[in-house]
Amino acid sequence: MNYGKILVVDDEEHIVELIKFNLENGGYEVVIAYDGNEAVEKATKEKPNLVILDLMLPGIDGIEVCRKIKMNNDTKDIPIIMLTAKGEETDKVLGLEIGADDYITKPFSVRELMARIKAVLRRIKKVDTEKNHIITIDDIIIDSEKHEVTKGNNKLELTLKEFELLKILADNRGKVLSRNFLLDEVWGYDYYGGTRTVDVHIRHIRKKIEDRNNKKYIETVRGIGYKMV
Repeated sequence: MNYGKILVVDDEEHIVELIKFNLENGGYEVVIAYDGNEAVEKATKEKPNLVILDLMLPGIDGIEVCRKIKMNNDTKDIPIIMLTAKGEETDKVLGLEIGADDYITKPFSVRELMARIKAVLRRIKKVDTEKNHIITIDDIIIDSEKHEVTKGNNKLELTLKEFELLKILADNRGKVLSRNFLLDEVWGYDYYGGTRTVDVHIRHIRKKIEDRNNKKYIETVRGIGYKMV
């Protein structure tokens, strides 16, 4: 599954390879740039879902890259996570002031970087989906602003996790979402429960949204996960 395209910008090849390896294993498409000018060019051309940007770069530095990306109408909404050294406190503040979304200090753990990436992408996606907070599927209406689900004229009583699961499936209608993806999105990367948790909640959701005609809204994709049909 492709969870999005990420531009990795760093002039240290071993760091680029480390990040690239883990992102690709996590289901992301990776684009690489080794200097500031190349970073601006690829951000404009590739339109990535997120940029991981080192501040110390040959050519133009990371602060100028961030400024150029945020000043361009075609790329200004792309989120940026800065990679900074411990002593670059001023640059961190300046980067955040000109539009960077987060930063992580070198040396960093891959686990923390992956968590930051997911958190930023989740936040951006939430903003986008809340612009159109009503999702309608047949006679089911999901209202993310009111945090309500209705079927016909009846309000359904869903738990918080059931609501979040249903909304993610509805937002990605027709796409197969893996159990691990759903677990990360709803329970968070540091949740140590098994994917069986997802199965149990999906079963509860089905009981609440399916009617006497036994219409199937959520399809099980054997060995992978679920999709809203």
